[in-house]
Amino acid sequence: MGKVKCQLAISLDGYVAGPRQSLDDPLGVDGMELHRWVFDLEAWRGPQGLEGGDTNPSSQVIKEAQDVGATVMGRNMFGGGPGSWRDDPPWTGWWGEDPPYHTPVFVLTHHPRDPLPMQGGTTFHFVTDGIVSALEQARQAAGDRDVLIAGGANAVQQYLAAGLIEELQLHVVPYVLGDGERLLEHVGDLRLEQTRVIEAPGVVHLTYRVNP
Repeated sequence: MGKVKCQLAISLDGYVAGPRQSLDDPLGVDGMELHRWVFDLEAWRGPQGLEGGDTNPSSQVIKEAQDVGATVMGRNMFGGGPGSWRDDPPWTGWWGEDPPYHTPVFVLTHHPRDPLPMQGGTTFHFVTDGIVSALEQARQAAGDRDVLIAGGANAVQQYLAAGLIEELQLHVVPYVLGDGERLLEHVGDLRLEQTRVIEAPGVVHLTYRVNP
């Protein structure tokens, strides 16, 4: 069985999204600055169907992050605004017809919805009975591969507080957001053991074993 891991870009002052998140600005004000380091990488551009791109020490980090068997995310990361799924047409995520996951994705929500198959092998499954159930379903779907807890901050906090994440990787960006969605709050008695540091243009990748 693979690991349960999480990897998130984070500002120098501890935020994974900026203030005033909305449907028009899902990462909040200046939240996109946390991800600038990835957009020119060949390792990111290739899976998006884009040609060219750079190679640097971040490339291997991105390839590792993409190598998972299933993903769990919170309702806010999937998006669609507050309330139930009764939009017309129903919300299908931020990522268009071919989301970048290409494996099963389990969305934590209070609002039931039938599974949503998309192009490229991604199917969104909507889980209404909690984080443990979502993780069990993701583990079963992933088989021997890793499960990624993708975010947002609230979902990751719940899994950290429950002791269910084995590896945490933070992509620390030298940018100060000043406000927004902070990651390491409400996580209980969290203990981390640093296992790897990779320095790259615009980012430092820190990997930790959780609660060793």
